Amino acid sequence: MTAAKDAAEDAVQPVGTPAQSPAVPPVLSPVDGTVRDEKSKRKAALTRAAIYIAGTHFFAFFVMLLFYLGSHRH
Repeated sequence: MTAAKDAAEDAVQPVGTPAQSPAVPPVLSPVDGTVRDEKSKRKAALTRAAIYIAGTHFFAFFVMLLFYLGSHRH
């Protein structure tokens, strides 16, 4: 009877403890299915950030140009 009780106690997980989760699958490249390393992920993130920053600056320049042209119109 004690063995069955011990097995039942092992099956119940205390409140507040995380359940055993399966391992996170690696990030796969859509082209060839290989695992992307950290360096290529960092390079992709920096490239994306540079594009977003350049696009934001271009948009701000365009808006300032519209204000400039609007204020000098006779």
